[in-house]
Amino acid sequence: MSGSNDNAIPADLPLRNDLLGEEPYGAPQLDVPVCLNVNENPYPPTHAVVRSIEKRVREAAKDLNRYPDREHMELRQAFVDYLAKESGAKLTTDMVWGANGSNEIMLQLFQAFGGPGRTALGCDPTYSMYPEYARDTFTQWRIVPRKEDFTLDLDRTLEAIRDLEPAMVLLTSPNNPTGTPLPMEQLERILEACQDARVAGAAEGTRPVVVVDEAYIEFRDPGVPSATTLVGTYGNLAVSRTMSKAFAFAGARVGYLAASAGIIDCMRIVRMPYHLSAVTQAAALAGFDNTAEQLSQVAHLRETRNETAAWLREQTYRGIPLQVAPSQSNFLMFGGHFDDRGLIFDEMLKRGVLIRVVGPEGWLRVCMGTDEEMKVFRKALTESLRAAEAAHDQQD
Repeated sequence: MSGSNDNAIPADLPLRNDLLGEEPYGAPQLDVPVCLNVNENPYPPTHAVVRSIEKRVREAAKDLNRYPDREHMELRQAFVDYLAKESGAKLTTDMVWGANGSNEIMLQLFQAFGGPGRTALGCDPTYSMYPEYARDTFTQWRIVPRKEDFTLDLDRTLEAIRDLEPAMVLLTSPNNPTGTPLPMEQLERILEACQDARVAGAAEGTRPVVVVDEAYIEFRDPGVPSATTLVGTYGNLAVSRTMSKAFAFAGARVGYLAASAGIIDCMRIVRMPYHLSAVTQAAALAGFDNTAEQLSQVAHLRETRNETAAWLREQTYRGIPLQVAPSQSNFLMFGGHFDDRGLIFDEMLKRGVLIRVVGPEGWLRVCMGTDEEMKVFRKALTESLRAAEAAHDQQD
């Protein structure tokens, strides 16, 4: 949450009945020395990247009296070029689409394929915004539980696709908040099943759209394939990406989609006019001008993740070693048996470290920071676990 008046909705305003009592989405924004709660890349753009942004934006500023290219064709070519190099995806500009962060990409997908009478299917635990996209577009949200190790329960997912006849199947790789990857063979099984699946309330022959959210995919281990390589094979596959995470561009708000030209045309129907500003397009192009520099810390953050996971497994809470969910992202979900995770969160906050209370009960999540931030995190967590244990001992 941010701001002190988030819940001060006057009673005389005609807020939609289904929104009464709802709260704005958002991780806590607190002024603390170490913020490890929103999965950002902790390393800012280099001076060379900043200068490139300045140059691109300066050129765009000369024409700010005019609307931007609403089809953002230069940027779409940059998406194509990047995905070809990063993932080996063979795409064309009519198979990619940009928006203000992957959040807008997802909302546009729900606007295009969801709606009254339609169902979206996800696998829980997963990104907490999905049910809000469903709510905002009057789409029914249904979930299939993941297995205990947070991998996909493929059989139950396939059964739900048959029984629920969803318009959308939402998958995440790596999954947020667990970091769990989605094996390509499981994705292909779901895609194949959706070739013959029905969509409730739609015309005969309509197939569910399979959405793969790859917001954190650049942090995967080398050699792991991306779902973007399947876009040319499956016309009902849509793969969401973002520049916010690995690209260290969270403040720029740039997300994009790889999908068939037909899906992209559906997105164009629901998009707002000139939805990507000229300044946003310029900043994104500058980012792609400097791809190597923008992604220069990804390998190090991957190493930091692996080292932190190993360290966390050596820690104990109330005599039991901490669990760490295997992750292919820049964050780790850890704990597994915290009987009062809020207490540990508060103890961390006292020590100037902000992490995230998210996911199943008993777990916390931390994203990877700089080397110095992770040093502070380790010290703070060690102290916080002991403080929480002492508090429980006093209660007992």
